[in-house]
Amino acid sequence: MSRVGKKPIIVPAGVSVNIDDHLLKVKSSKGDLEVPFSSKINVTLEGSTIRILPVEENKKIRALWGLTRALIYNAVEGVHKGWEKVLEMYGIGYRAQLKGKNLDLQVGFSHPIVIVPPKGISFETVQELIEGQNVQVIKVKGINKQLVGDVAAKIHAIRPPEPYKGKGIRYRGEYVRKKAGKATG
Repeated sequence: MSRVGKKPIIVPAGVSVNIDDHLLKVKSSKGDLEVPFSSKINVTLEGSTIRILPVEENKKIRALWGLTRALIYNAVEGVHKGWEKVLEMYGIGYRAQLKGKNLDLQVGFSHPIVIVPPKGISFETVQELIEGQNVQVIKVKGINKQLVGDVAAKIHAIRPPEPYKGKGIRYRGEYVRKKAGKATG
């Protein structure tokens, strides 16, 4: 039995769910998402509760059962509350600003890097004081958890934090292991 797959999903008020032919459609005022699922998984809607059960029992189906439940939960939670990833920029002269919907990054290259958000993704930039440092914060928001994480990973990959001074773009809460500098002697 899958521990994750056994848990029912409670559909919050304001979210509508429709299931037909191995495709679950979730809709709310924030947007709509579709989650395809295998024919070996049975998804039912009972009132405001979604239940996921396997058609047959073996190791691959159990894994698929938990995966299907997680994907459906992420879709329901995304259209209800939305998903957000927070990135922090450390470094002198590093800055991020919005130009229309696009994100304009100045991160130590000779040219600015412009990131055009895919459909369903929005950016927000703010200045925050973290541990006595003035830090530029980038928030990536959307209803699709996978897409939010993918866009945040692409921004992080532009200038990952380096181990000597810690300069770069990091996720909120990411620990950067610092190395000692060159020893003089």
